[in-house]
Amino acid sequence: MKLQLALLLFGLTLALGQIVPRSSWTPVPLSPRLPRLMGPVRLIIVHHTVTGPCFNPHQCQLALRRIRADHLRRKFRDIGYNFLIGGDGRIYEGLGFGIRGEHAPNYNSQSIGIAFIGNFQTGLPPPQMLQAARTLIQIAVQRRQVLPNYALVGHCQTKATACPGKHLLDELRKWPRWQPKPY
Repeated sequence: MKLQLALLLFGLTLALGQIVPRSSWTPVPLSPRLPRLMGPVRLIIVHHTVTGPCFNPHQCQLALRRIRADHLRRKFRDIGYNFLIGGDGRIYEGLGFGIRGEHAPNYNSQSIGIAFIGNFQTGLPPPQMLQAARTLIQIAVQRRQVLPNYALVGHCQTKATACPGKHLLDELRKWPRWQPKPY
């Protein structure tokens, strides 16, 4: 009974959208020199990382460190995404709110980037990932980081790429604020 209650409370905590802080997966703080976003943005751009999936906090934190290392090798200032969604259903802080990402050239100053950890060209993310993304979007609107009339797009709608994968893009098309073009 106690285990069931603990699992229920754990699930409620996740459902309430607790964002796992950056400090849980890297000791490196954000540089104060990173460019800021100006005011709430109107655009949410969804990506997939085209990496292996992760299913628990340890795996997801390792995946985040690898993604950041890859981005740094590619001369990004830090991890390129504002937030990442793990296969464990958690929302992981990348750059967080208010920092300009490096995830969609020509749109970075007008958007936040949300990346699903994994490759969704051949399958759909599990329900807990989709719910975590919906929760994150609600949090972003509530915290006035994203305008209520935001547009939701896949990365492929901003440049020639297969990102966020066919199956994830097909799912996003069903979401209420999905738009066929960024503006």
